[in-house]
Amino acid sequence: MLGWIVRIALYTAMRQGEILSLTLDQIDLQRRIVRLSDTKNGSARTVPLSRRAVAVFREALSNPIRPRDTDWVFFGEPGRDGARRPYQVNKVWAGALQRAGISNLRFHDLRHEAVSRLVEMGLSDQEVASISGHKSMQMLRRYTHLCAEDLVVVLDSGRRR
Repeated sequence: MLGWIVRIALYTAMRQGEILSLTLDQIDLQRRIVRLSDTKNGSARTVPLSRRAVAVFREALSNPIRPRDTDWVFFGEPGRDGARRPYQVNKVWAGALQRAGISNLRFHDLRHEAVSRLVEMGLSDQEVASISGHKSMQMLRRYTHLCAEDLVVVLDSGRRR
């Protein structure tokens, strides 16, 4: 499940908590959107899904071991009380980083990468903020990390990103 969750983070700029708390009724693959009602900043938003994100959701939802007793998109094992809760990513994330020899990478860094990718695709600040849920342009700019080499290409081509 970690692979699906990481790709969703990179393709949507959604926060870890937003991804892990997703339920089936929030996802509309036909319209290619995810509806988030409970976000960190308190504002509901609708996240558009790229074709790649839709493919990942389809893969996750068609998981052959998917239990019928849960609405969680990314589900955990039943607790002592028998109830399922959202998948817990922290231990698995830490283990994957350790096996890969990667240090100092937080799950939240995927959100920074996703926002930077949206900017590099040429979306306006307003469009990126609409997708990511940033309320202020100042906060959005903290998430944007442009690569100088990519900007050289833009300068040489004379095109607007």
